[in-house]
Amino acid sequence: MPGMASLRLYEVVLDCPDPRALAEFYRPLLGWEYEAGHEVDDPEREDWLRLEAPHGGPRIVFQRSDAPVTPWRRDARIHLDLAVDDLAAGHEHAVARGATPMTGTPEEEGHPADRFRVYADPVGHVFCLVEPTSPVL
Repeated sequence: MPGMASLRLYEVVLDCPDPRALAEFYRPLLGWEYEAGHEVDDPEREDWLRLEAPHGGPRIVFQRSDAPVTPWRRDARIHLDLAVDDLAAGHEHAVARGATPMTGTPEEEGHPADRFRVYADPVGHVFCLVEPTSPVL
């Protein structure tokens, strides 16, 4: 559309009380690395930490905040959908790293055609593991 600004997703920011702790949950979960300069633990300067995907694209940022995370399903919110090739294997991987399951398997939930499960990270942000029906870019 002429005159319209070109917009694209740059990064997703998660507010949290301890950016390093939450980054250390997502870093091994996703297999991502810190942005250059963020990998060294520096409590005096850790109000903002950034993880980058090895293949490029939008990043995840962890910003220090004392704001409470609203419990799941109470209010409208944004959540992350993380693609996995195998939902059961993704579940084991996420739980082993500290994720809390918020739902059962699609079969346990009575929707066997659904290919996702809901989790909470250690701070309470909701994310889903999803077996995509279309290729992930």
